[in-house]
Amino acid sequence: MSSRRRWYGTAAGAVLAGAVAVGVVLAPGASAAPELPPVSPEDLVASVITAQPGPFDGSITVDNELGLPALPQAPQLGNGSSTARVWSGGDGKGRVALPSSEGEKTLVSDGTTRWAYDSTDRTATRSTGEAGQRPEGAGPAGVDPQTDPAGAATSMIAELRKTSNVAVDGTAEVAGRPAYQLVLTPQPNERTLLREVRVAVDAEKRIPLQLTVLATGSPDPALTLGFDSIAFEPQDPALFAFTPPPGTTVKDAPQGDRPDRPEGATAPRTVGEGWDRVVVLQRPAQAGQPQPGQPQPGQPEGAPEGAPDLSALGSPVSGPWGTGRLISTAVATAIVTDDGRVAAGAVPEQVLTEALAR
Repeated sequence: MSSRRRWYGTAAGAVLAGAVAVGVVLAPGASAAPELPPVSPEDLVASVITAQPGPFDGSITVDNELGLPALPQAPQLGNGSSTARVWSGGDGKGRVALPSSEGEKTLVSDGTTRWAYDSTDRTATRSTGEAGQRPEGAGPAGVDPQTDPAGAATSMIAELRKTSNVAVDGTAEVAGRPAYQLVLTPQPNERTLLREVRVAVDAEKRIPLQLTVLATGSPDPALTLGFDSIAFEPQDPALFAFTPPPGTTVKDAPQGDRPDRPEGATAPRTVGEGWDRVVVLQRPAQAGQPQPGQPQPGQPEGAPEGAPDLSALGSPVSGPWGTGRLISTAVATAIVTDDGRVAAGAVPEQVLTEALAR
């Protein structure tokens, strides 16, 4: 499976990424609310951002009600539940295993070198950075969001708190651990499809254990992500060293780039901040297909066999920015343009069109 082929799933996945760019998940079933010392919203947020939880490992579940169909290259985007396994060295090292019916994708970081390995087509992409350099999109503590989803959730809290009303709404037990319920709601001037984001914060370690996204106009969560088990304990250093299996095709990403970014795709840019933040990126050109600025439909003629048909996910749309397809869910919207751009966010269509015009 080529990197361009996987990109079709990524384009659809931009809808999900626009809503929440994290990978922490839920513990099904609620227990009696534990008794914990009172904490102010400001102190709870501050403790999350500065937390140093140390090494841990856990299993993760995603409960997805976004309304997207299951896609062969992105099964986690379809309605239903999916799972992952996470290991953190507590020092910038991490590992994530994402199983699917076709195989498994593995993301590994030793703090300097990052790998993305796909067992389906036996390909591995490597990227490196200077020691101590924060990877693109790293959280406040310099973690890699690919391999430390709890750190990525912390980054989300740090970003949203600037444009949110923040409250503590009681306590809960998640993955067998007592937690505070942190609630972030958009300020009135934020243009977003979201009503609130609820984060269960570990009472001792102060890392996010559970994240729930609720859309405006619906009482039920559109997306719930969180740990269903977690253990804070030393990890085997071998987990964070990756050696490509025999027969693997290895390639290097551009210096400082993410190893899971498809070949030919440009780094995303962001427009705005907080709840109405929009991510805009350029899709890689297909061999023999028009380059950026020329017509390049969502499902080009000659696209790799098995690539999801983006036209099945959206409806035709046009504006001053050009023509393309609009993909909508309860919590996010994406526009895939015919000239190869993708704009996505937890925002109405109008906010995306403004971002594309910039």
